[in-house]
Amino acid sequence: MKDTHKHQGLRNQLVKTIIAKGVTDKKVLEAIASIPRHLFLDSSFADFAYQDKAFPIAADQTISQPFTVAYQSELLKVEKGSKILEIGTGSGYQTAVLIEMGAKVFSIERQQELFRKTKLFLQKLNYKPKALIFGDGYKGLPTEAPFDGIIVTAGAPFVPNPLLAQLKIGGRLVIPVGDDVQTMTLFIRKSEKDFEKHELGDFRFVPMLKEKN
Repeated sequence: MKDTHKHQGLRNQLVKTIIAKGVTDKKVLEAIASIPRHLFLDSSFADFAYQDKAFPIAADQTISQPFTVAYQSELLKVEKGSKILEIGTGSGYQTAVLIEMGAKVFSIERQQELFRKTKLFLQKLNYKPKALIFGDGYKGLPTEAPFDGIIVTAGAPFVPNPLLAQLKIGGRLVIPVGDDVQTMTLFIRKSEKDFEKHELGDFRFVPMLKEKN
């Protein structure tokens, strides 16, 4: 499937919708405007790709609503060269947004099927994360810590301590916390032991898979 002028027009409309919902970060909006979201979806959903809705992908997961992707990305305050850890690669759409924003992205996916599929797909579209890892998102990626930002793209039943520990001072963790409905939560690391916490409204995500013993 190609990326056409029609798709670009639909993306521009989507950006207007996201702006109307309050997202203002220029880097976020430019990323949403440039990434062919229809290619990240099953062909049966492609005609609806630029609606502000979540859709199913492989392994009983979803590609998040574009506003949610934009909102979480804005909360990270990405600068060019920011080192970002993504928990839940999924379709790779959020990964692509962060890369377009200039981030160095390390991404962890727990579903083997999605991991394999998305790794090949991102290569095909020439999006190059620093690392794509099949592993347990609850543990983060201590070998690459500390991070400027960490983004969790699934509903976490609690805040994993390793993720807080892997933030640099001044770093930001964006995580939806809760079971059926999640509260979007932002943690900013102020010192070795102190974190500033902001609760930013309700969202719905697929569950972050529980740790394996």
